[in-house]
Amino acid sequence: MLEGYLIKGGLVVDGTGAPAFRADVRVRGNKIVEIAPDLQRGHREREIDATGCYVTPGFIETHNHFDAPMWWMPTMDPMPAYGVTTSVNGLCGFSAAPVHNDPAIRKEMVDIFSFFEDIPQKPFLKELPWDWRSWSEYKASLQRNVKLPVNFAAYVGHIAIRLAVMGLEAWERAATPAEVAAMCALLEDALNAGAIGMSSNLLDHDSRDRPIPTMHADDAEWSALMDVLERHEGAVLQVIVDFFMRFTGLPSAERITNLARGRKLRVQITGGVPTLQFQSFIAPAAKGAHEQRKSEGLDIWAGYHHLSPTTVVNFLSSLVFAQSNNYVWNEVVTAPDEDAKLKLLADPEWRVRARGGWDATFPQSPMLYADQIFLFESETMVGPTGCTIADYIKETGAEHPSDALADWVLENGIGSTLKIVDWPNDEELMVEMLKDEQAIGNISDSGAHAKMFCGVGDNVYLLTKYVRDEKKLTIEEAVRVLTGRIARHFNFSDRGLLKVGLRADIAVFNLNEIERRDIYKLYDVPDGEGGRTYRYTRDAAPMRLTMVNGAPTFDRGAFTGRFPGEYIGVSPQSAGIAAAAAE
Repeated sequence: MLEGYLIKGGLVVDGTGAPAFRADVRVRGNKIVEIAPDLQRGHREREIDATGCYVTPGFIETHNHFDAPMWWMPTMDPMPAYGVTTSVNGLCGFSAAPVHNDPAIRKEMVDIFSFFEDIPQKPFLKELPWDWRSWSEYKASLQRNVKLPVNFAAYVGHIAIRLAVMGLEAWERAATPAEVAAMCALLEDALNAGAIGMSSNLLDHDSRDRPIPTMHADDAEWSALMDVLERHEGAVLQVIVDFFMRFTGLPSAERITNLARGRKLRVQITGGVPTLQFQSFIAPAAKGAHEQRKSEGLDIWAGYHHLSPTTVVNFLSSLVFAQSNNYVWNEVVTAPDEDAKLKLLADPEWRVRARGGWDATFPQSPMLYADQIFLFESETMVGPTGCTIADYIKETGAEHPSDALADWVLENGIGSTLKIVDWPNDEELMVEMLKDEQAIGNISDSGAHAKMFCGVGDNVYLLTKYVRDEKKLTIEEAVRVLTGRIARHFNFSDRGLLKVGLRADIAVFNLNEIERRDIYKLYDVPDGEGGRTYRYTRDAAPMRLTMVNGAPTFDRGAFTGRFPGEYIGVSPQSAGIAAAAAE
């Protein structure tokens, strides 16, 4: 019977930012028990050769949406192959609990979640047991029904709370005092059960251009919910703001700051410092506000990601048209079936409206510009593919990009896809944020948008681009971005660092072997009708070893089939971990 592991000969980067050092790491059970040079293999201990490798804490994904997909994809593929050991979910106001007693309102919650996070609706409704109403009941169902290869932490969503209390009126108005009290009770239930905090949304509009329900929350509602969060030491409030579409991020961040000022409450303003080049006109003001918050000693962090998403646009579920303010083309996405979509595309009256919808696209969106949209994949293989809409216009003589795209989709099928150019970063600002101790990164959005891109692997891109290739960060700085700083942000007190006595969440990799691999389609998502649809995934980086709570999940070049993940969160008494087995 194997009694432990000895990871030998590697260069330890412990997640604190301290210089790397040569040492061996011994694991017994679920903990690190020894870190020292020249350790000898013990009885019934497997030795793992880490020569030429870094040995680091396991990587923490700070912004995922596996709340639904984990029920039909418990392997969390390809997370183990990229060194991920903890996944944080329930972001941006979206969570699978609490839910209203009325099934129609529950479906409304799924509709919102599915639209904004591009998660297939039918399996969301059919694969989850829905044997819960409160968040605590949801977590208990997870523990009964789903075993995972990574640790799983989650916020409770403000949108879900509002819908559970107010029903469809959550879309329309502020809450009454009685409704606010009911929301506070649901939040209290979630925090007592180990939710890491509450997430909210001041960014999104839906497919009909309606502001998301949380935008109707008044200051009284926000203050009451913050009161609850403040009572739970270690809980975090996450709020996503808009520096992307309508550019309301500055006043939204100021409002949240004013409400949080004077409280003992950690806040994460996701997107709080915009780092893409097209946002450069507003970035200095946002960065200045972030620095002002730091100078005041406020516990308010800026959330960012180091990589613009690779966005593949489809005509079945994509939110890109709506989020770009092209609601006419979004009618194709929301049309109920293939015949309805094709009918729209061929309809002369719709085509007139579609030209207007195209011209109304936000000017910062690549979806306005024919030379930034690539004809990516053809369902019928008619083509052409690999060229832009601008190239296609030259070939066909179409008078408007909207007409050209409609013609191409009619020829190539509604299962065809587009790919839009990636937005370039403001690299100087990005490096500043990567080094900022009050900024939280690795916001990959994985678990969502599976037909648009696969965010798993962005952690490895950070290591290869900024450390190996461009040398803008040291390995110690980059590993801290992916591990120790995140653990500090979420008060994960027993993981995120390589230290004796902490949980053995460990990644072992050779920096010259790993890459963020190209995406490809994998048909393993249930379509709710007995068949399968696709998601994008990628091959292994690969890690030499990924270990979660002392158990290898990626080893010898493959997923091990082990599911040692725990449901972790903030205990009701103090900040820290509330492991499922101990509850």
